[in-house]
Amino acid sequence: MPKPKVLIVDDEPRMRDLIRLYLQTEFTVIEAADGLAALRQMNAETPHLVLLDVMMPNLDGWATLQRIREETAIPVIMLTARGDIPDRVQGLRMGADDYVAKPFDGRELVARIQAVLRRTQSPAEGQTQIRRGDLLINPDQRTATYRGRALSLTPKEYDLLTLLAAHPGQAFPRERLLDRVWGADFEGDIRTVDSHIKNLREELADGASLIATVWGIGYRFVEDPHAKA
Repeated sequence: MPKPKVLIVDDEPRMRDLIRLYLQTEFTVIEAADGLAALRQMNAETPHLVLLDVMMPNLDGWATLQRIREETAIPVIMLTARGDIPDRVQGLRMGADDYVAKPFDGRELVARIQAVLRRTQSPAEGQTQIRRGDLLINPDQRTATYRGRALSLTPKEYDLLTLLAAHPGQAFPRERLLDRVWGADFEGDIRTVDSHIKNLREELADGASLIATVWGIGYRFVEDPHAKA
């Protein structure tokens, strides 16, 4: 199996060298010195994950993350010397998948990358599509359509929908959804799940009933009884 490809984006050459040493055994490493170079590398190399520094010239980490999220759902871990809660919350709200503060332990960094890749990969490895009635999910492209209409989903909304659709009929407690999609170390409110489910149902429109509430527990995916033949 080829190694997952990780793009390191940091303006400090010594930091890139250090991270490469930590990662090169488990991952194929590519590098960029700023946000603009990172966007070019993403188009050329299509990495599986981006490790993105915040404080950079030309295009900082926040602006780079915004540009990435306009074009793709590739997982992003923010890397910065500032480890306070407001920065972490900002990154997660903008679509980052995790947040690592400098200085960091190399083993923890590798473990966090592996955890994010596990959370964001297709639930059924090797499965090219998940079809549930009129809902079609393409894990390779991280896209979803309902009755031929492309769904506009954030990365977390996509991950939620894919997880539920991959296990039709199974009731998922909110705590488990939070752990599987946001990670065990997520410090936000459990109501985050409810707000994302609400957004998912609004985007599905007449397919909102595909996601059923299991009262007192969480949510489950139900087969669409009105799916077109």
